[in-house]
Amino acid sequence: MDLVRLQSDSKHRLPFYLAMEEYLARNYNDREFFFMWQVDPTVIVGRNQMIEKEVNVEYCRYNNVDICRRKSGGGAVVADMNNIMFSYITSSDDVATTFSHYTSSVVRALRLLGLDASDTSRNDVLIADRKVSGNSYYHIPGRSIVHGTMLYDFDVDRMTNALCPSTKKLSSHGVASTRSRVTTIREHLPNLSIEEFKRHIIDTMIDGETLILDDEAIKEIQHIESEYYASQWLAGKNPKGSVNVSERIDGVGEIAVSLSVNRGKITSLTINGDFLETTDAEAEISGILQGVDYDRDAVRSALESLQLGRIIPGLTVEAFVNILF
Repeated sequence: MDLVRLQSDSKHRLPFYLAMEEYLARNYNDREFFFMWQVDPTVIVGRNQMIEKEVNVEYCRYNNVDICRRKSGGGAVVADMNNIMFSYITSSDDVATTFSHYTSSVVRALRLLGLDASDTSRNDVLIADRKVSGNSYYHIPGRSIVHGTMLYDFDVDRMTNALCPSTKKLSSHGVASTRSRVTTIREHLPNLSIEEFKRHIIDTMIDGETLILDDEAIKEIQHIESEYYASQWLAGKNPKGSVNVSERIDGVGEIAVSLSVNRGKITSLTINGDFLETTDAEAEISGILQGVDYDRDAVRSALESLQLGRIIPGLTVEAFVNILF
């Protein structure tokens, strides 16, 4: 795995690093990359989430917390200078294999520090039974990007007030707050500085070369970055229609479906939530269901040809049908 660094030490907003991942994935077809980054306080929501449902927008506005949207699925997280962000780019078309390879590498690095680390949940890394890292997945043809958090430390006020996690999500974990679900590196290793921790991660995970991105590469990255600031992208999908349902499925996440039905047939469909996806799930599912009778058997029959678990890992046709009906 090769390490990536910027030639300049200039500070960037969070979307720059998402664009940097895309740049690497699209311009280096046969190399495996890893890099770390930190940003000023920012809430980053998943591709399919509704900002007003997941983010305390007023708190963020008055406390200078930026808000942006990524192209991968999953849930909203808070990034800041104490929350080290990891990015991993590889050649792969399989989400399960990609996640397993990456998270096992992170777990190994943490265990070498003496931590009781594991990667037993769908996209998290745990220390004992508490989350220290959450990760998400974004796919382009032939290339996969995994990015996520690593909580060295966190601001309690920011963590608890910037986000508005759904009550279903909290209930599914059997806890009363986001704070009780997470832990930090500093909590377990108080004498290890953040820079020492970052050096350990590099020494443990990198076994290849270092790619330094020059000013010309940064210009190309900034061009990709501009897409993340488009108002339509940041706003996300606006639910509409006559049927609005949601459910949280263990191992999959929360799925909220809004659809329009006209004369008994499905005419449009919007999907939101913190689920992971290997391609545009909404486009795939709505393409199959548009014009189908709003009937359990008709919907099930239409979806059976879609390999739904390939699009949203862990989701079965029956589970999705049960959400709709």
